[in-house]
Amino acid sequence: MRVLVTGAAGSIGRVVTTGLAAAGHEVVGLDLVPPPDGTPFPWHEADCADADAVEAVFAEQRLDAVVHLAGIPEEASLPDELTSHVVTTAALLDAMVAHDVPRIVYASSNHAVGRTPRADGVLTEHALPRPDTYYGVAKVAAEALLHLFADRHDIDAVACRIGSFLEEPASLRGLSTWLSPDDCVRMVEAALTTPAPGYAVLYGISANTRAWWDLEPGRRLGYEPQDDAEAYADRVEAGPDDETEAAHVGGPYATAAFHRPALGA
Repeated sequence: MRVLVTGAAGSIGRVVTTGLAAAGHEVVGLDLVPPPDGTPFPWHEADCADADAVEAVFAEQRLDAVVHLAGIPEEASLPDELTSHVVTTAALLDAMVAHDVPRIVYASSNHAVGRTPRADGVLTEHALPRPDTYYGVAKVAAEALLHLFADRHDIDAVACRIGSFLEEPASLRGLSTWLSPDDCVRMVEAALTTPAPGYAVLYGISANTRAWWDLEPGRRLGYEPQDDAEAYADRVEAGPDDETEAAHVGGPYATAAFHRPALGA
């Protein structure tokens, strides 16, 4: 499968491109920055929010799927978030329709449901959108756009609500929300290869003993995580914000520290 990976120079992008190539996929990278030294696959330096630039990438080679990882990874103003996550997704989807590319795997976020109280129990894919930030709002909107294109154009679209992507969990919350690098690759490949998912949502976490989110939606798509944050539990020290971060599934993003005007800087 020839797969366009956006945000290929990012922390998740570097892991996913390496993993997909090792699994036998042909990778094409796309990012705002030049390729890292030694990159062995084709690379496009372009802005995913530029529809003409995206169209040119699709016109240059046949593609079988897109893995969309590009985007601002933290909180910003609402217009910036919408451009970074929704406009980029729209540009890719339009190009997919024009060039008959049938599948997209999207790096959504737990922050799409981050304001959900932990008292609500383990979250399933049926949890209502409840963003905790403008970043979360943009992820919700991008998921809705994916669903629209799946309904209109029969595109297969899998939204991966990623938890805490780190080499190892760094907080008490992380023991519940961790996604290991190896499981990240397993997740993306499962989302790329599962037969006819239509529109689907999965939670991007490892097989954590203390998981806050249901892994069954991912397992139905062939994602079988192998790692468990519990292996690192003895390295994680209690912190002063643990109780606050456990109140909502979005952790610190759901706290007043992230309150700001929607149109502010």
